[in-house]
Amino acid sequence: MSVVARVSRALSRASLSRACADGRVVASANALRDHSSAAMSQTATPTRELGAVYTDWRKEEVRAMYARPLLELVHDAARVHRMHHDPRQVQRCTLLSIKTGGCPETCNYCAQSSSWKGETKLKAEKLMGVDEVIEAARRAKEQGSTRFCMGTAWRGPSQVGTGQFERVLEMTREVKEMGMEVCATLGMLTPEQAVQLKDAGLTAYNHNLDTSPEYYGKVTTSRKYEDRLNTIAAVREAGISVCCGGILGLGEEEADRASLMTVLATLPEHPESVPINALVPVEGTPFKDMKPPSGLEMVRAIAVARILMPATVVRLSAGRINMTPETQALCFLAGANSVFTGDKLLTTPNNEKDEDAFLFEELGLEGRPAFVPYGAGGPSSDGSEWTESMHRQAQQQQKH
Repeated sequence: MSVVARVSRALSRASLSRACADGRVVASANALRDHSSAAMSQTATPTRELGAVYTDWRKEEVRAMYARPLLELVHDAARVHRMHHDPRQVQRCTLLSIKTGGCPETCNYCAQSSSWKGETKLKAEKLMGVDEVIEAARRAKEQGSTRFCMGTAWRGPSQVGTGQFERVLEMTREVKEMGMEVCATLGMLTPEQAVQLKDAGLTAYNHNLDTSPEYYGKVTTSRKYEDRLNTIAAVREAGISVCCGGILGLGEEEADRASLMTVLATLPEHPESVPINALVPVEGTPFKDMKPPSGLEMVRAIAVARILMPATVVRLSAGRINMTPETQALCFLAGANSVFTGDKLLTTPNNEKDEDAFLFEELGLEGRPAFVPYGAGGPSSDGSEWTESMHRQAQQQQKH
């Protein structure tokens, strides 16, 4: 069975609809199967308009795109970026590990797995208190972050009991009251848990696919690719924005990177956020000796993501600490419009705030506000606004 067919089948199983009989959320394959069948029914390669949104990308198209000369790819990605986003704006986000270590999952890149706690020496910690998290969110907002992300080293809320999940819901409510976007990454969710998070005010839920479906078994054996897709479907059904991306440098081939992008870009709705992470090898993990991607490999991945998913926020995430300012500038040119600030990303080091302040000033960037409409740049500090009319003007300029 082909990759696209397997992913389509998994997505079909993960698609959710309301059952009339008892109000429970149940799996419904028909809508996604029809969507995928329609996308695959044409034998000729479809004609693509640069900057238009499509969800029927073929794996051959994406592989060909991935193989393009880098400067040509970045050129087209930069054009697409300016059609849908204010290129001056980059959102600052802060990610806090609110429950560190002791995770039962076996992700070979992650220091938080209990499977190799003896090697990593990472001590498991209890879930943080609400007041402590709110204070961290307050500091993040003062330093310019407009999105606050909370991560737990859980398989999912179902494995830790209702008390801890209720505490996370309270954290969500209070951070939302501060006027920040609130994101959480708590592992696998049931549809009911997704609805509870939505009701608490959660803006977005992060659940990365990590890599291609073909390579996924080399990354972890404690869950299946379909498990990830089920959670993504539950989040979408609950009305929460989807944040879903991957990690480069796990030992995968370029074909795997193209396959991951194909999965993301052929979801019935593109994720509102796509984080692009570079592996930060951690001593003691099975992937401690893996070679991280080069800066230009990151630029290529960002450019492909931008062309495939024009309106999505592409988030330059883990591994940025190892990039030069020049490489980061290329990432922004290629379509990245979000970074993570703060001294850590969960357990891995991150760029210092002074470094980011200098970089933003040097490149003429400004922070992206919270709650900017999907695919829109929002107001800029000089009083201008990246509006639909500016979008049309940009399109006209590209024709001449």
